[in-house]
Amino acid sequence: MLKNYLILFIVLATLSCKKADAPPPPQINSFYKKVITADDRKTITPEEAKTYHVDKTYQYEYRTGYSQHYEYNYDVKGINAKGDSVFGNINVEGKCGAGILMNDSIADIEINTEWISYGKLKATDQKGNEYQLIVK
Repeated sequence: MLKNYLILFIVLATLSCKKADAPPPPQINSFYKKVITADDRKTITPEEAKTYHVDKTYQYEYRTGYSQHYEYNYDVKGINAKGDSVFGNINVEGKCGAGILMNDSIADIEINTEWISYGKLKATDQKGNEYQLIVK
């Protein structure tokens, strides 16, 4: 009889134990935007200032962020489809970025960029014009 109660107790204890659901992953509050805009290069937020880093051995002007989430700032120069010379400044996170291009005869142009090779980028403005850029 004691054996039956012991078996019943073990069965009930086993059935009443419910596997706890894993807690949801913590929500990471980040200052990174999904899309970098041309205005990102104008100011550094207080969060970005905490991780601001300059290293003269690399081509970037500065970088902010953490491993796997760095945002780099570069001075660039290049040409447009007509062969006119342009220069500017961009921010890049991962493969894509954005920034501003200038030249002597036109106003500032907002661009979106994409790496195509080491130190080389392809940029497109809002009108669809393309630019070939290199990092200074």
